[in-house]
Amino acid sequence: FLMAQAATAEEVSLAVAANFTAPMQKIASEFEKDTGHKVTLAFGATGKFYAQIKAGAPFQMLLAADDETPARLVKEGDGVAGSRFTYATGKLVLWSAQVGRVDNQGLVLKAADLGKVALASPKVAPYGAAAVEPMGQLGLTAALAPRLVQGESIGQTFAFAATGNADVGFVALSQVLEGGKLKNGSVWRSEERRVGKE
Repeated sequence: FLMAQAATAEEVSLAVAANFTAPMQKIASEFEKDTGHKVTLAFGATGKFYAQIKAGAPFQMLLAADDETPARLVKEGDGVAGSRFTYATGKLVLWSAQVGRVDNQGLVLKAADLGKVALASPKVAPYGAAAVEPMGQLGLTAALAPRLVQGESIGQTFAFAATGNADVGFVALSQVLEGGKLKNGSVWRSEERRVGKE
């Protein structure tokens, strides 16, 4: 979390990591009801928001998917020192909309009939960078390369898997749970890899 400038106006503009879309929409709605202030939300990849803030985008707050990006913005003079804090800890999972498709060891990644594998762009999305690690640990980086499809953010990556445009996807655990239970499909939680701070 980073405050780029004082948010005292009647409208506040927030840049929000895509994995936090649903909770932030609820929070913004309640904030607007309680205060009468309008909240403008932009959802996307943390790395893209970094570039936009550096180019002068008028966000008053950034809710990032890692803790490195806000620290870098503060260090570079584009954020308010002392305003950062951890608001959640993200976990990466492999998920398919198909029930039973993903096993509890991630062996689906070695299956001969595996289709496309979605992940967020490792260059701009912390969840994408985190997805590269388990593929490497399983020795599948080269084998999976032709099957990979990259989303611009974890939100787009989830959409690829949810619509069946990808067989499986490396997504945020928070995207596939509702009330602490799997909404649908099947999931490999691996080691529930921590993805910095969301």
